[in-house]
Amino acid sequence: MPVSPFDKPVYRFAPSPNGPLHLGHALSALLNHDMAMEAEGHFLLRIEDIDLARCTPEFEQGIYRDLAWLGVAWETPARRQSDHFSSYEAALDRLRDMDLVYPAFMTRGEVRAQVRAFETDGKIWPRDPDGAPLYPPEDKHRSRAERQAFIAEGKPHAFRLDMEKALQHIRLPLVWTETGDSHQRELPADPSEWGDVVLSRSDAPSSYHLSVVVDDAAQGVTHVVRGLDLFASTAVHRLLQELLQLPSPFYHHHRLILGEDGRKLSKSAGSTGLATLRGNGFMLGDVRRLVGL
Repeated sequence: MPVSPFDKPVYRFAPSPNGPLHLGHALSALLNHDMAMEAEGHFLLRIEDIDLARCTPEFEQGIYRDLAWLGVAWETPARRQSDHFSSYEAALDRLRDMDLVYPAFMTRGEVRAQVRAFETDGKIWPRDPDGAPLYPPEDKHRSRAERQAFIAEGKPHAFRLDMEKALQHIRLPLVWTETGDSHQRELPADPSEWGDVVLSRSDAPSSYHLSVVVDDAAQGVTHVVRGLDLFASTAVHRLLQELLQLPSPFYHHHRLILGEDGRKLSKSAGSTGLATLRGNGFMLGDVRRLVGL
């Protein structure tokens, strides 16, 4: 069992208040809550509001209303990421001290242009498991003086993990324990597939990858239950846990709820929110049936 300040298993639901919750969130919240209750464990809520530009108090209040309607009760207080920016900065500083972080100055447009130019001759630029092109190596090889000059002139930048160096700091092979599909097994983790991942941006003090491992450790989470869309990301999370000497929880990746177009539900696509279903007279039993519980 992973190390935890609690005496029983700890589960968590961690939504972002950047839009209304939909049936995909309902599946994750209910499954986490059901598993916690079955294990006589703890169920925690984390508000992942690190994106201050998109997250709003109104959406956060909507999360509380939706969870109450689903009959999901959490231990208070809920952890709010915006209250813990210093924790993420401290983790980033530890990685800086290990010389594993570098400032990256290329915009998304510049990356796309470089990839297009490279692929005009029929060559294939490497891509991560989500299909995005890996970040070019130029910034990683800049001199310290050049980096400092760019930062001094106010050039926007992110901080990225030097994947090659990071892998040299840990003992391989890297694995995680997966409990999905109703049986427990160890799976290999290959974070190199993601290239030099972002750890923080000028408009956000931490990336999802960095904040999630810091938060899970801080909350003593022993079981991470989340959608299959985050399955491949677990390799990056395991790497960061090893680098930061954080405990590794069990992972359980559940099926996704798909829309009529065959794609997973999402806030950005305007998938029907739980508040709309509630307003249309749906009951908890209807929701559990719709998500297969």
